[in-house]
Amino acid sequence: MTITPTLETKRLILRPLALSDAPAIQRHFNNWNIIQHLASVVPWPYPEDGATTFITRELERVAAGEEIYNWMLVLRGGDGEAIGNIRFRPRSDNTKGNRGFWLAERYWNQGLMSEAVAEVNNFVFGVLGLEAFYVCNAVTNEASRRVKQKTGAELVGYIELAHHNGQTLAERWRVTREQWLRRNR
Repeated sequence: MTITPTLETKRLILRPLALSDAPAIQRHFNNWNIIQHLASVVPWPYPEDGATTFITRELERVAAGEEIYNWMLVLRGGDGEAIGNIRFRPRSDNTKGNRGFWLAERYWNQGLMSEAVAEVNNFVFGVLGLEAFYVCNAVTNEASRRVKQKTGAELVGYIELAHHNGQTLAERWRVTREQWLRRNR
């Protein structure tokens, strides 16, 4: 069974997803400004039990042996409420892994997600020992693109992927161990 470790940055604690995160996820994630850039597999309108359903499904997948790391982002010195999520699957869909994330809107443009993603990259390359993984974002999601650029991802092409805002084109990025280590020397 996969155990998501707690990671720490200067401003954040990245802790494992828990059922107790449902109210915070429901409150922050149920936001068109976040969901519009996500793949259409995410339900919209977001159901009243969306967060509980998501958490239960993720925990059941892990219990069944699927390798999924799910971190909830919590501000250091805050009230402990989750303000975002990073989900990493090292061996998903034969793509050599993928990562997705979201952050509550009131915390945008503060560099928090770049800080969190950098720590997850340290875990992926240092602890898991992966050589590379892929990430995607809607071409209209400039903030997600900036996080990828700041954290060592290289644009490798485009794929078709339906998003809630009607966008069907996604950027595909590759993050490699070599680039990450070179960048962080």
